[in-house]
Amino acid sequence: MIRNVSYHVIVIVMGLVIGLAGCQARGGQTMQGQPCSVIEGGLNLSDRIDTLNRLADAFAGRCYEAVIVHGERARSEFRHKTFSFMKEAGNVFVPEGSFIDYVLESYERGYLSLLLAASYANVQKPEEAKVELRQLDHELFTPLYNYGEDPVNLLLSAVLWERVGEVNESRVDWLRLRDLGLMWKGQQDAVRLFAARQVDRIDEGQAISEPWHVYGIRRFPELTWDLQFFGSTSGYFSVKSSREFLPACQSDTGVRLSTESWFEKIAIRHSHGYHPLLNMQAWIRLPVGLTYSLVPLAAGASVIVGGCALDAAAKGKGALCQLSVVGGAALMSTAPAVMEGALQPDLRHWEHVPAAFVVTRAARPELEPCLPQLETVVQRLW
Repeated sequence: MIRNVSYHVIVIVMGLVIGLAGCQARGGQTMQGQPCSVIEGGLNLSDRIDTLNRLADAFAGRCYEAVIVHGERARSEFRHKTFSFMKEAGNVFVPEGSFIDYVLESYERGYLSLLLAASYANVQKPEEAKVELRQLDHELFTPLYNYGEDPVNLLLSAVLWERVGEVNESRVDWLRLRDLGLMWKGQQDAVRLFAARQVDRIDEGQAISEPWHVYGIRRFPELTWDLQFFGSTSGYFSVKSSREFLPACQSDTGVRLSTESWFEKIAIRHSHGYHPLLNMQAWIRLPVGLTYSLVPLAAGASVIVGGCALDAAAKGKGALCQLSVVGGAALMSTAPAVMEGALQPDLRHWEHVPAAFVVTRAARPELEPCLPQLETVVQRLW
């Protein structure tokens, strides 16, 4: 009888430990190098992050028709926030984003428009490319659920405008990039000065000797987070990147600009000034997460007390009590993981994007000073 009771206690304890501490992690999968039909066949717009990643890989694999067809649809479906009282309320009691469809950040809407414009340019449809570049302006300034001008998209837009023969439109973006640089910190002065030189070049009527080439460097770093209740401007979260972003660089022929501004957009996602709703939900979720963390503590204590009580009542030799103590302690130790899982912020983002871009007129990569010294992955984008 005692053995049967002991067995059932162990099963219950292990089941609770696994149920409370277990979690599923979706690993990223790189699809570059696969045929266009394989990348396109795996597109499923119900999985928004995977769709964005496949579109990026399709562009890198020169599957421009797939980018055009599916990119326009993705931008249309992923750009608007649809509010549902039930989903927003339920989002407080589960890990953030479980019930909520991902909505493109402003820089993601802009970058998707750039991929569409570059795809049209690569299939020799310059007029359609111009339409997409004008759509980029709309995406940057439209006061949607998220918003904001972005230096990376301005840089790429300026280059694409010149590629399709609209130098005056290019000058507008170079000028905006130069003036936007006045608000940047330290190292971005290199980009501001480079943009100013391009404005002067266009004003003086100088044509570029070589067309612009764009290279992507590395992959956007993974993001980590921690609780920070004091000194945080984004709720009570401290969001960090797994590695440092490359500093800005300029030369006579090119410029390097990291996508750190994209990271900063994600890092402020829970600030009151940028997303008041997410900020409010985060604070409401805090006591909920603390309550959840008390469940394994209470359950663990119950297992210990109950197991030892049964052992004493059955006049056992302490084996059941010892097992209950071990199982109860293991159950109680999951409390931090339970709280972390409940409070985990929604840091979803477009993953298959570069950590930095290099724009250059140099005919070969080794001729660009902002590229050769980098012992890392460099990919020609256009």
